[in-house]
Amino acid sequence: MQDCVVSLSPCSDLLVVAREQKAVFLSAKWRTDDSGREEMTLAVSWSGTLSTEEGECVSSVICVPLASQKRSSTGRPDWTCVVVGFSSGYVRFYTENGVLLLAQLLNEDPVLRLKCRTYEIPRHPGVTEQHEELSILYPSALVTIDGFSLFQSLRACRNQVARAAAAGSDAIQPPPLAYKKWGLQDMDTIVDHSSVGIMTLCVFDQMKNASILGGFHASVKGSPPAMSQYIAVGGGPYTGFYYAVEGSSQPLLSHVALAVASKLTSALFSAASGWLGWKNKNEEDPAQKQKPKVEPATPLAVRFGLPDSRRHGESICLSPCNTLAGVTDDFGRVTLLDLARGIAIRMWKGYRDAQLGWVQVSEGRGERESSPSAPLPRRHAQFLVIYAPRRGILEVWGTQQGPRVGAFTVGKHCRLLYAGYRLMGVNSVTSQGWQLHTQQVCLLDPTTGALRTVTVPFHLALSDKKSERAKDMHLLKKLTTILRSRDSEAKSVLLDIKHPAIKKQVKTTLDPEAVDEALLQLCSSQLKLLQLYTDIQQLHSAADTDTSSEAVKEDLSRLGPTLQRYAQLTSRPSVSFAQDSPDSPLPARAFLSQLDIDVNILHAVMVCTCVSCVGSFLFWGCLSGESPLRRVCDTLQQTGVSPQQLLSLLLSVWLHREKDVLKKPEETVRNLHTLLITLSNMKGAVEESWDPQSVSPWWQQVRTACVQSHSAAAALLAALVAHYAVKASITSRADSKLLLDLQSEWEAVSLELEQWAVCVRQLEDVLVLQTLLWVPPPQGTAGGATAQCSVKTLLEGGRGGIADSIAKWVFRQDLAPERLKEILQRREEKEGDDNSEQSEQRRLLVAVCRRFPDSLSPDLLFAHCCWEYVVQWNKDPEVQIHTCIDHVTHTVSSDRQGQSETDRNRLCRRDVGMGDKAMTSFLGSCVQLLQILMEADSGVEEVPPPELCVEEVWCGAEGPASIAELALEQRGVHYPLVQHHCLLASLLYAAMTFSLRVKPLSLFDSKGKNAFFRDLTSIQLMPSGDMDPGLVFSATGPGSPPLPSTGPRADWWPSMCLELGSLLQVNPDILRRHLVCELYSQGLDLRAEEAMLEVEDKDVLGSQLLVLTGQRLSYSLLHSQSQTQPAMELLARLPPTLCTWLKAMDPSELRCPMVPLSQSSRLVSRLIEILPENHGQYSLALHLLEAVEALTTED
Repeated sequence: MQDCVVSLSPCSDLLVVAREQKAVFLSAKWRTDDSGREEMTLAVSWSGTLSTEEGECVSSVICVPLASQKRSSTGRPDWTCVVVGFSSGYVRFYTENGVLLLAQLLNEDPVLRLKCRTYEIPRHPGVTEQHEELSILYPSALVTIDGFSLFQSLRACRNQVARAAAAGSDAIQPPPLAYKKWGLQDMDTIVDHSSVGIMTLCVFDQMKNASILGGFHASVKGSPPAMSQYIAVGGGPYTGFYYAVEGSSQPLLSHVALAVASKLTSALFSAASGWLGWKNKNEEDPAQKQKPKVEPATPLAVRFGLPDSRRHGESICLSPCNTLAGVTDDFGRVTLLDLARGIAIRMWKGYRDAQLGWVQVSEGRGERESSPSAPLPRRHAQFLVIYAPRRGILEVWGTQQGPRVGAFTVGKHCRLLYAGYRLMGVNSVTSQGWQLHTQQVCLLDPTTGALRTVTVPFHLALSDKKSERAKDMHLLKKLTTILRSRDSEAKSVLLDIKHPAIKKQVKTTLDPEAVDEALLQLCSSQLKLLQLYTDIQQLHSAADTDTSSEAVKEDLSRLGPTLQRYAQLTSRPSVSFAQDSPDSPLPARAFLSQLDIDVNILHAVMVCTCVSCVGSFLFWGCLSGESPLRRVCDTLQQTGVSPQQLLSLLLSVWLHREKDVLKKPEETVRNLHTLLITLSNMKGAVEESWDPQSVSPWWQQVRTACVQSHSAAAALLAALVAHYAVKASITSRADSKLLLDLQSEWEAVSLELEQWAVCVRQLEDVLVLQTLLWVPPPQGTAGGATAQCSVKTLLEGGRGGIADSIAKWVFRQDLAPERLKEILQRREEKEGDDNSEQSEQRRLLVAVCRRFPDSLSPDLLFAHCCWEYVVQWNKDPEVQIHTCIDHVTHTVSSDRQGQSETDRNRLCRRDVGMGDKAMTSFLGSCVQLLQILMEADSGVEEVPPPELCVEEVWCGAEGPASIAELALEQRGVHYPLVQHHCLLASLLYAAMTFSLRVKPLSLFDSKGKNAFFRDLTSIQLMPSGDMDPGLVFSATGPGSPPLPSTGPRADWWPSMCLELGSLLQVNPDILRRHLVCELYSQGLDLRAEEAMLEVEDKDVLGSQLLVLTGQRLSYSLLHSQSQTQPAMELLARLPPTLCTWLKAMDPSELRCPMVPLSQSSRLVSRLIEILPENHGQYSLALHLLEAVEALTTED
């Protein structure tokens, strides 16, 4: 089937399948299936060979239905002509039975494509009326045949064939055939075309084209000429636009037709009768091999195109309105062209070997035709149908920029059949009153033989409110069809109809005898709901003068400040839409769509998950005091709706409209109390046999809704109201049973009241906690969404759920650990009068801590805060971590070069996923954490383990174990292993801080390396402790790292280095001497003198300081830019040995060479004290002392 040429008549009554020389014609026939139902099928009506020339094959086929000329015709075709194009260039016309009517050789190249255009009634005034036409595409030429002339010629040939067959003669008289032949130029290859029709340019476009084509001095005609527009696709350019001015070339009469017309009785007719189809099979004449003369084509240059050297078009499909066209190409794209502007306006990707079709849908008869003024013209919508065979999917897209309105999974070997034309022979006169029964797009599935039509409802093209009515009109037609077939789908279709007018139309068209009983019951239930809707709507306008108990007033006054602050925090401005407002009126169709009547149980069943809008419609007027409470409840009770459903609606609107409730809490609470009492007194609400010692399902429903709600304030108020209502109910039942003796000395104990007391206490805790969580974070912090909690979420969060919520709030607020510790220490103090923002934050946090003294103990809270910061750091390692252990200190050496810092940052980010600064901070935190672990392990036997407690009302919490519980279950760490890791972390921290090029793992032996990154609770083999001598040289020799001279950790690093030295088996005296030299090198002589007191080997230190003093003096005498004459004279008086020694010194090794001479003089004096007199360099020290004193005297 993929290699066949297939064409379907637009009337779906004839299907032609051809391949090479053979063809099969299938005609529509009615048949009765096994179930007795009649259906339309396509059966073979003719099959045979079509080619008459040697080697020619069928290359293109179309089926053109011809309209009947009888006055009684209603638009059905009289007969269908099969037009066949051959590879030899011949175009032959056949009847439905395979009888050849006419043959024509228009060009000697193969026929590429046959297309037809039929008459369409203009939809708008001013639109050019298009004529019928048959277009034939050759590789280099385009032939167009006038439709009226072709229609008359085919009718005449068919009549002559019928007469000749009746008379037993083969002689016929074919009429002449008029055509135009254009030679399409300026395109490399042409594979498909479309004849758009006659168009007339506006004056501006006419002047624009004249100036472009003719230049500045071009002349413009008075009236724009009419032009025929042709679109060709192929390659070079990808799409070409051709315009042929009407009247530029006269129609050509076929040479064969003229010869046949003038010499009917000559021998030429008998010679040509072979290719005309009426030659006897036994006749063989050499004249049949002589092809008729082919007329030359009139050159037609391309006006413009869409150039794309790599893209080659494969097909083009013209829209029914002749303004758009879909083009497929070899890149798997489908391009939508605007033919008037000559541009591509849309492109679809991923549709290789796609097949296209168009569906044009007219608007149904409705409001536009029944308007009181002049009837509006019917609108039309166009949809592009794309069949992607490689994906096996059929899609329908709205044009021009519409969405995909439908997608169907079909086979991968189907054929999309789109004719693009209707009946030929129709004009503006004969088409009056006709109803053309034509299909636009069909899909042929060769595997099953099914032929499916594509039908698109008009409302899919609409995006406004009128789409709803159009959809209902479509559903009405569908419902009518279903009722005629007595299908069970009628109920679902009726529910889909929303428009009231269409519903009324359905009601009037239903026949009670012909309609299913279930459908009638559905209509009856809909009427009941509409009556309820009308009654409630009328009650909204009545005033309510009812009053109820004010037993909740004390609780409201006690909770007043918290409720007020909660309302302020939750009433921050936010984006909302008018249609989502709870105050917007509920339309009747929405009311019907969200309620349903179960005819078996006779109560309302919610079919929509969002019931707050229905609850607002029924009860908000009562809650706000605008509707009479008791009358509304009586109306609802009369409809048969169950009290449980009404209670669910009431609680949904109460909890959903929390902001409105808090605007007038006293009034709304009083009305809620009355509604709850009234609903509980309904029949079927509270069981008459209910014992107060058991749990009532009615009040359990209220308690469940309050516990699950995230509206903390509304849930608490509802619980308080329900609590007092239960008390009143139990009291009334006790009075009715004359159980007054229970109130004499002992208070009555009720399980229901106990549960309500616990629920109210839990909701009060949640209200205070939620108020704190609503506090907005300061500007510039991480922020994030506010956590909303409820009693249910806190119970399901386990014993650590409350502390976890506070920890997340601490992170959002960026609360420093010291500030948090200060607040926790002041939880027992009285609140002050400070009204600042920080004071309010402190008061709220203290209030929460007082309500949760056990769940928010300092240890638990700090543990959860620490874990929260770790979680946030894991999400973004670049953020600064402020854990409960301490602030993280950022130490960055001041002598880093810009380029090296950039490289370090890039390398760190590549290897570990964070920058060098964040990496340094992280290593410092690791060192502190490991030190804390060692300290905790040292004192674990002295401190008893903490006891984890929880408040009594929250003891039922079930969920994951808290961080504290998991920590207590852990085993103790192995102290040497932690110390081993702390050593590595300290080395890494020092390497990152001072930009050292060192491989830390190379400092450990194999045992030490294997012990790393093990479970800290396990016991591992520790390293032997032997020290590599190279480490001592790298730590104290040339190029050793500088120590920080200032900053918060200037004293911490020396002690850390000494501690690391002891762990690494390094002599501490070496490190102390190195520290003294570094301090003198940086000019910190006072700190160096303090550190010098701890050095044991003074001789070695003296030798090191002697070199440092010589470097200072060498800088002052030889390398200083401001050398004075006295300094030069002093240099000349120095001993040669000292002078030579000073010149050998390198002052660049000093961190700070510019040191006052007084400090250098003090240093030399200290050298004289340190060095013994028998030291080899003692005399050199004396010379240095004299030189420094002389230089000081000169200054």
